[in-house]
Amino acid sequence: MTISPALFIGHGSPMNTLEHNGFTNAWRAMGQQMPKPRGLLVVSAHWFFGATAVTAMSRPRTIHDFYGFPRELSEFQYPAPGAPDIAEEVAEAVKPTWCGLDRDQWGLDHGTWSVLAHIYPAANIPVVQLSINALKPLEYHVELGAKLAALRDNGIMVLASGNVVHNLSRVQWNQPDAAFDWAERFDDAVVAQLADSPADILRVTEHPDYELAVPTPDHIIPLLYLAGMAAALGETPEPLIRGYAMGSLSMTCYGVDAALECSEESGAAGLPAHVPPDQTNT
Repeated sequence: MTISPALFIGHGSPMNTLEHNGFTNAWRAMGQQMPKPRGLLVVSAHWFFGATAVTAMSRPRTIHDFYGFPRELSEFQYPAPGAPDIAEEVAEAVKPTWCGLDRDQWGLDHGTWSVLAHIYPAANIPVVQLSINALKPLEYHVELGAKLAALRDNGIMVLASGNVVHNLSRVQWNQPDAAFDWAERFDDAVVAQLADSPADILRVTEHPDYELAVPTPDHIIPLLYLAGMAAALGETPEPLIRGYAMGSLSMTCYGVDAALECSEESGAAGLPAHVPPDQTNT
């Protein structure tokens, strides 16, 4: 069996679910060009809590974990099947690290389905979601990513979903496709670090723009899983999509074994104007 790709998707606003723009069109092209996996393991920035767990229900619910967006988005459903057997494979792969099997609590949050709505719109591929353990140091996530690399030999695609640059308090409404200088510098530094040594991805935490680009770690941690997997297999994550939204969001996407050309995109969805950006849970 051919090794399955691994991806990091800069997901941006959940409104990307409903829009056709440069980024969502590129996500759709990805799904059309990549081989269909046996299942998907998604690491989303939005399941960030105090344990390591994987969804293990047969029918995961669609979670609408955001505020202030239109009713149409709150009614969106992504009815992909779950995969209790794949969840058990995940728990086995990371041993001796403990990973709980969540049979009835979580589901698929918008970090997962806003992207999969375009990559696999038929929702016919089994999906399990891995939590981000908020109590662990950053090194833990790189190491866990390395342990997950073996799953890709068994037809499981790993998809990490977050944003390399994610500072909602600095959003600029009148700059839909632009980026602050500090956002571009940090985003470029991450590209360079992954090209040079994904095993040393945590060097980017020493970058002078890190605190502005990453005021909270939840959205960059999914990238650490891709870096860990790549390091374990001697791979180099390649940028697949470059672009920005509203000054302080990077929409950059990466892949390994994806065999896709990098593109520059624009037109990412915005945020609701009547809710403070940092209270939307984007």
